[in-house]
Amino acid sequence: MPCVGDWLNNPLSIVQGFFAQNVPNSDWEKKVTEYFKEKLKENNATNWVPSLNDVPVHYLKPNSLVKFRCMVQDMFDPEFYMGVYETVDPNTNARVLHFGKYRDVAECGPQQEIDLNSSQTVTSERQTLYCVPVPGESAWVKEISFLTLMHASQARVSPSTSYTPSRHKRSYEEDEDMDLHPSKQKEQHMGNRGGGDIHGCVEPKRLETEAPAGHHLISPSCSPPLDLNFPLPGEKGPACLVKVYESWESFKVNDVLEVYGVLSVDPVLSLVNNEERDSSALDPMECMDTAEEQRVHSPPASLVPRIHVILAQKLQHINPLLPACLKEEESKTFVSNFMSELSPVRAELLGFLTHALLGDSLAAEYLILHLISTVYARRDVLPLGKFTVNLSGCPRNSIFTEHIYRIIQQLVPASHRLPMTIENMNHSRLVPHKDYAANRLVTGVLQLASNTSLVVDETQLEQGQLDTTGVHNVTALGNLITWQKVDYDFSYHRMEFPCNINVLITSEGRSLLPSDCQVHLQPQIIPPNMEEYMSSLLTAVLPSVLNKFRIYLSLLRLLDYSISDEVTKAVEEDFVEMRKNDPESITADDLHKTLLVARFLSLSAGQTTLSRERWLRAKQLEAQRKARLQQQKCVNGNEL
Repeated sequence: MPCVGDWLNNPLSIVQGFFAQNVPNSDWEKKVTEYFKEKLKENNATNWVPSLNDVPVHYLKPNSLVKFRCMVQDMFDPEFYMGVYETVDPNTNARVLHFGKYRDVAECGPQQEIDLNSSQTVTSERQTLYCVPVPGESAWVKEISFLTLMHASQARVSPSTSYTPSRHKRSYEEDEDMDLHPSKQKEQHMGNRGGGDIHGCVEPKRLETEAPAGHHLISPSCSPPLDLNFPLPGEKGPACLVKVYESWESFKVNDVLEVYGVLSVDPVLSLVNNEERDSSALDPMECMDTAEEQRVHSPPASLVPRIHVILAQKLQHINPLLPACLKEEESKTFVSNFMSELSPVRAELLGFLTHALLGDSLAAEYLILHLISTVYARRDVLPLGKFTVNLSGCPRNSIFTEHIYRIIQQLVPASHRLPMTIENMNHSRLVPHKDYAANRLVTGVLQLASNTSLVVDETQLEQGQLDTTGVHNVTALGNLITWQKVDYDFSYHRMEFPCNINVLITSEGRSLLPSDCQVHLQPQIIPPNMEEYMSSLLTAVLPSVLNKFRIYLSLLRLLDYSISDEVTKAVEEDFVEMRKNDPESITADDLHKTLLVARFLSLSAGQTTLSRERWLRAKQLEAQRKARLQQQKCVNGNEL
């Protein structure tokens, strides 16, 4: 039986075994998937698999099993490849069948040729997803994932899939130079292999398993650096071309996935692509793709590695402190154990956020409700469950809002802060758009994964003129908040992409952007040194307590919630009484808002159904919030 070292270090040998045993039947593909699925179910086996999120590509063995936690940034057109092909020895006429699945480059023996006219050849199809690390993923998520991988590696006695490369890591510039001057790469490649054979097949006979296509010549002097298309500025980590073989129709742009597959970083890919460009210069009619499209869709494997997916799953969340799937039996035990100690965790979190919000416990209550809110359904175009909070009364041009964001960063798995300055609005690319020349989706700041916390800092907004781009960006933010959708720009039309983004707006007065709930900050503490005060808050919290906060906020988003018929009737009667007592100020919108507050208030206490007690508490919170806004309006003489 294969050992751990085999399926981790050399998964293609496992595939070869199933292929050899089951040809000509097609069952071998299903058996491969089942084999790896069972292997990964073993105790902590998923933690043994090296992650591209944690380990640099050049420290991983080519063709080893790896995993990648990512967001689908773009989907390329499906591509054809040789699923099964036959090689023939010209001297002996001996024939051998090979599989092309999970490979970029076809392989054959030293004295063999690929028979392109063989009746055994099977042409198959696969989908290529362009995937990036989850935008705005918090540092603590990366750190915990890395430590989990390290502990698993130390506990495992089988050989590691990581290795020390025989050369020093090349810089980005050197990689670009190699890809723009293939002769240099070819010399180095031949030197490393110690001969002219690549994959055991002589150089002129090497074929890609992907259907070949010629491409226009790219001038090295004109080629700009490769844009990895990360949605947020300053993001790090590898972008990957993820090749999916089964059920790819279930994946869509912006899905968050964890994929397990075969790592392909063969320099041959760059050689093939450059040779295709050179040959296409001789006959432009052979190529339907532009040079820019070829460059984007077939980037250097050293910069954008390929993963040939054996298993892939959509992730409900990316919090490494929670089980990946809460429906499994072990996960249910974890959930019930945590729910039993929920009350003290909520109390501690409320105290922590109250201190962060300068002693304002009402604002802290609403911040908790905001952080556990999520779009749970859509009725026609209306997203149900969104709870955008406008925290007004924040000090203007202060480091306060920056520190509030840093605290949120420590609590949620993914977040981004967007300073709403005139310059930012006029010059940032918030909405993704289609580049038809390169045939790709060019990303924007609002291409975010589900449940990302977006903090819009309006305290930095000053007087100025919004240009056309600025107006479009502000409109896009408003649509995101109101409808939880972003209209991607496809030049000739716009396409709606639904999303689930938690938006918190910090502002001095009432925000220019729409919101579901405005809470005016009333500081009870004015620290002499804001920087020192806010920094000391995080250092004072024990790591174990911080982890409980993180589990609390992620877990409660995933719980189901319902209202019984009895409580529904009681709420309706109560609302009728409220309208009788104050017909002018109580509206249907107030009922909807109070029900929303009651929903998240119940969930924050670990209750998955609405009780009369929580309904009354929600009414009380709403009354306090409105009274505070009215008081501020009277003080200022205008509406905030």
